[in-house]
Amino acid sequence: MNSFISNVVEEVLKNHKNLNEVTFVLPSQRACVFLKEELLTKISTTAFLPKIESIENYIQELADLHLIDNTQLLFEFYSIYKATIPKDNLESFEAFSQWATIALHDFNDIDCYLVNTKDFFENLKDIKKLDKWFQEKKPSKLAVNYLHFFENLNVLYSALYDSLKTNKVGYQGLIYKEATENLEFYINSNSDKKIVFIGFNALNKAEEYIFQELLNNGIATVYWDANERFFKKSNEAGVFLRKYKSEWLYYKENEFLWAENSFNQAQNIHLIGAPKNITQIKYAGELLSKFDNFSKTALVLADENLLTLTLNSLPSNINNINITMGYPLKDMPLAGLFNKLFKMHLNQLKFNKKTTEFYYKDVLSLLNDPFLNKLYTEKLQKIISKINKENRIFLTLENLKNGISKEEQSELSIVFSLFSLSTDTNKIIAQCSALINALKPFVEGVEKEYLFRFYNVFQQLETLNTTYNHIENLKTLTLFYGQLLQNEKLSFQGEPLRGLQLMGMLETRALDFDTVVITSVNEGILPGGKNEFSFIPYDVKKYFDLPTYQEKDAIFSYHFQRLLQRAKNIYLIYNTETDGYGSGEKSRFLTQLEINNPAIIKTIISPKVQPVETKLLEVEKTPAIIQKLKEVFTAGISPSALANYIYNPISFYEQKVLGIREDDEVEETIAANTMGSVIHDVLEHMYKPFIGKFLTKDNIAAMQKSTIPLLNTYFEKHYFKGNIQTGKNKLIFEVSKSYIDRFLNQELQILNQKKELKIIALEGKLNCEIVIEGVDFPIKLRGIVDRVDELDGVTRIIDYKTGKVESGQLKMTDFSVISEDYKYTKAMQVMLYAYMFLQTSNNEFNELESGIISFKNLRAGFMKMNFSASRGQDNHVSEERIADFMLEIKKLIVEILNPELPFKQNQDLPF
Repeated sequence: MNSFISNVVEEVLKNHKNLNEVTFVLPSQRACVFLKEELLTKISTTAFLPKIESIENYIQELADLHLIDNTQLLFEFYSIYKATIPKDNLESFEAFSQWATIALHDFNDIDCYLVNTKDFFENLKDIKKLDKWFQEKKPSKLAVNYLHFFENLNVLYSALYDSLKTNKVGYQGLIYKEATENLEFYINSNSDKKIVFIGFNALNKAEEYIFQELLNNGIATVYWDANERFFKKSNEAGVFLRKYKSEWLYYKENEFLWAENSFNQAQNIHLIGAPKNITQIKYAGELLSKFDNFSKTALVLADENLLTLTLNSLPSNINNINITMGYPLKDMPLAGLFNKLFKMHLNQLKFNKKTTEFYYKDVLSLLNDPFLNKLYTEKLQKIISKINKENRIFLTLENLKNGISKEEQSELSIVFSLFSLSTDTNKIIAQCSALINALKPFVEGVEKEYLFRFYNVFQQLETLNTTYNHIENLKTLTLFYGQLLQNEKLSFQGEPLRGLQLMGMLETRALDFDTVVITSVNEGILPGGKNEFSFIPYDVKKYFDLPTYQEKDAIFSYHFQRLLQRAKNIYLIYNTETDGYGSGEKSRFLTQLEINNPAIIKTIISPKVQPVETKLLEVEKTPAIIQKLKEVFTAGISPSALANYIYNPISFYEQKVLGIREDDEVEETIAANTMGSVIHDVLEHMYKPFIGKFLTKDNIAAMQKSTIPLLNTYFEKHYFKGNIQTGKNKLIFEVSKSYIDRFLNQELQILNQKKELKIIALEGKLNCEIVIEGVDFPIKLRGIVDRVDELDGVTRIIDYKTGKVESGQLKMTDFSVISEDYKYTKAMQVMLYAYMFLQTSNNEFNELESGIISFKNLRAGFMKMNFSASRGQDNHVSEERIADFMLEIKKLIVEILNPELPFKQNQDLPF
């Protein structure tokens, strides 16, 4: 079957021998390309191509005005605003831009639909008065300002219109309105011409007027792409065509071209439901991989935001592709560099208005940017490492420079300049341009195109600000940088008539394909939702015949049905995954298709989930590993290292054999281990003067007075440059103070009970050697016990824990469970401390206890090792029990050193 454009060309060639007198006007530039190709095919003799242009270009010629850029229009509008509104009521450019874009959109609609602006703004103002003025009540200041805003809209509209018209530019609506004003002159000057309009549907009032006048004067022909189904009253797609056919005077006497009834060909229609956007696009890629020929195939993205995902999902059998959509600059990697830069400075202004200090996360984000690292990877990573070690939350430029040499500072001058942005926005723009120039030698291929487009963005900003001088600060510059990125796109180069056509829904106007694949056929996308950014109420729009969401739905319906009418193979993919916004609801267009086409093939797909066998990591003990283990155990193994092996042998291997340590990171909120170190050091400092002495109540009272100064001292030591005066850190400081105060109160209670408490050792370093049968070298055990004291003649080995420990974790009747369950590693630690203490000490103790004081469980007090098989208490650490315990420890060490047993990953990690 011939395409619509092909049929039109055949008809025009029959009626017009001299194409030089004909001007073809189509809905889009893409359709112009296809028409040109069709003419080349159909014209058999040598001839000049007729004039072919899009409706936008045609209307600009008719109006003798040029379309103004949206960003420049906003700058021009602000100039008008400043000249029109009293100075006392003026808003900043940033605040103005938030509502001005909506107002300009409304101005555009008003002009496109040739609304009588005097009546319109009077009605709008009166409606707002009714909304805000309550009976027998004086309106508030807010209501008065609200009414003034709508009164000013009319003034601003008129002033902007006159200014743009004088400068021979305009927004789309203004150009349409002026075109209607010039139409009589145009008709008189072009009476010998013939205008052929092809493939239009929803016309605004200005277009309706122009089309009708040209038809009535016999210099135009309009070819509508329609079939008989569109003229049924129940069909939403034909709303506009039915209106033109019934209301235009021209069609009372002339034929409506065309209403075809030849669309009864068999169609292969598939409805495919897929969860999530990625599944839709991946399925579309799989579908295309099965095609042999793409010459008349279109992949249509109803949601154009999926372009990036689509480009990464196309199959390898597509050799030629024509992409009608541009690639948004906001999605390019380089956009992130300037976003990070501006965010860093905006946060600096927010947090530190008086000092030039930058938040460390913003600094790290900028220094880790891949484009900057193309220039200076080693030097930047050196600075990053220093930031992490120093633990500064806020950084100055000098802090960054201090960690590197003068030569390195000189090489990084372009990077350091980014931390000293000028207050002059034009100079900031110049700095950004300089950075782009510095990056140029280090990028290749498409990245050079990225750089060039971003350079153009900053040049555009510089030109606009030089002309209008509205961008007064970095915040406003960031706003318009983001706006330009939203609007600017990187165009793809390709052969428009070959291969797969990848396009958005609007690009399909007047075009026909044999095979059509459409994605995201969901409510809210196809058709779009009801959300409209407008100051004009729905009732006012209806009264003045302005478009509402209902007209937009009809437009989408027409595009959808028109695209499918000549296609042979149709694949309609929708998202089945429902979220809070209803994105999983399939489009009503699909439901209509199902009703009218019972033979439709419906499928619900899901991504293939390949079963992944998680093979546990194993590391064989080579001679080199055994040698390293020998060095580790000869130097000394700690209870915590053995606990780490029980937790996960692979973790033990990484730490002790490979020597892997966690990277330094800036600690913005005090970490649990930092808090633990501080509490340990404070208690050691408090009790150190009393080693070998009995404590008194006065000693405890003196300690209580020193808590806050000591906490400040040790937080400064362990939490370098960190702020403990505000936020979470202040709370952690107070929790630490509470822990120490409660602990000292418990000590005081012991003394109040007339008990004698003697400090024997603090942070005592313990070590001893053990001999294990079958191991040909002595094993050294080492550790640091937090406290050893004597309470009423009982020696106590005490380990402090800032985390929570329960007494059940220290109850043990069978030592063989130590190596099997991580739960008992705390018991293992204190038992090893007891063993090492006995080996180190020359004295014999009649009674020895070993246990833990948990600061998160201080109510439990000193939790002792409990060897009772029943509910009772048996806390005595005897030599026999220690001997039994050490047998299990020796078995554990033999297992670690056994070359036949590999390190195996623990698949049931407790946390």
